[in-house]
Amino acid sequence: MVKPLTFKGDKKSKKRKRTTEPTGADVPPSKELATTSSVAATNDDDSWVTAETPGDVAGPVIFVLPTEPATCLACDANGKVFTIEIENFVDNDPATAEPHDVRQVWVANRVAGTESFSFKGHHGRYLSCDKYGILSAIPSAISPEESFLCIPVPDNPATLSIQTQRDRFLTVNDTKTSKPEVRGDAEDISFSTSIRIRMQARFKPNLKASKEEKAREKISRKELEESVGRRLDDDEVKKLKRARREGNYHEVLLDVKVKGKHDKFA
Repeated sequence: MVKPLTFKGDKKSKKRKRTTEPTGADVPPSKELATTSSVAATNDDDSWVTAETPGDVAGPVIFVLPTEPATCLACDANGKVFTIEIENFVDNDPATAEPHDVRQVWVANRVAGTESFSFKGHHGRYLSCDKYGILSAIPSAISPEESFLCIPVPDNPATLSIQTQRDRFLTVNDTKTSKPEVRGDAEDISFSTSIRIRMQARFKPNLKASKEEKAREKISRKELEESVGRRLDDDEVKKLKRARREGNYHEVLLDVKVKGKHDKFA
């Protein structure tokens, strides 16, 4: 489920946290709540990162175009598609671009059963390219004209070319004397078709999985000892923490508990 778009500096509303009792007998309440909070923090990450591969593309995105100064693709409430200059980036680096206007933001979704993507504008209509290569954002439903492939650009890491269903590419005409124009009629991948897709970090699969894994790994010695019911030595603590990383925590926890009982009666 796509969450409402947020920008840096926006005040975050406070949410009530559920404090239900843990369902597993071996999970201390304090740890379950801590883990839940860590995962929630990951899901609320509103920073922006670059989609490095087609598999990364998901959720709110902006299309950073290869122009000088840096611009991105936008649309108005009537479905007109145009370019708008980017204001939010660090040291004038397009690789750090973030949106400052909701018109710049598109929501990317995989078209069911295909490798293609649809891009929905802020007004609920889809980016479309007709047979003449003219872009618009008027359609309210997805057809082949609203479906696009994202293809990595050779020799230009972290950029993608957006291909239409007519095997043409979105390209920008940067004349330096007028506002850049984007069309969908380029026949080949080139510098002008190299687009950097920036997305919210919480939707990037690898980054999201990494953060959630780190959140699960965090557990203190005290919490481990509460789970086992006795003091632990350093080797046992390392063993249990490693088990949490590898996914067999409960099996190892049981072994440590049984070992403690045997030691007591030895």
